[in-house]
Amino acid sequence: MIELTKEAGLWTVTLARPDKANSLTKAMLEELAEIFDAAGGRAKALIVTGAGKVFSAGADLGEARAGLATDPVWERLSAKLANAPYLSIAAMNGTLAGGAFGMALACDLRITVPSAKFFYPVMKLGFLPQPSDPARLTALIGPARAKMILMAGQKIAADEALSWGLVDRLVEPEALIETARELAADALSARPDHVAAIKALHD
Repeated sequence: MIELTKEAGLWTVTLARPDKANSLTKAMLEELAEIFDAAGGRAKALIVTGAGKVFSAGADLGEARAGLATDPVWERLSAKLANAPYLSIAAMNGTLAGGAFGMALACDLRITVPSAKFFYPVMKLGFLPQPSDPARLTALIGPARAKMILMAGQKIAADEALSWGLVDRLVEPEALIETARELAADALSARPDHVAAIKALHD
């Protein structure tokens, strides 16, 4: 359910559970954390994308009811991605919802298709967001807009997300991965320590 390809310093991770809107099980989250960790020192850039027409619907519904929605694995996953020494790019092939938000927020860059929507229904579902997500969200779009998503439960369309700074570029579906690869090109041509040093300047 997680596909990984490696090519000359570029790792591409695909959430491959399209029949379930790429909803994430604990096993998938643990595998992602291992991949993000293993990429440190080996990858210069990493792309996270999804199969089908949804990036991720968040936690698998059955496992969420059994406790996955508040499991610390989400925070561990996003921390590994945020602290990684490589350039990370979320290439969102569709809508992003719930706990998967943290993974996208932890990436250095976010690009998305124009049809995507963004929402994080923790107020409605009675859960708290993962600890680092509100701070990362607020850093990108400001406190009021973060509350629009987290407290008012608003679904944000891609064009509005772009104007807010939640995503960095809108890309047609057929060009999504190629655009992500183009954004990674300079990092791929640099030394790994140079990539890490420049990223550290922004922490």
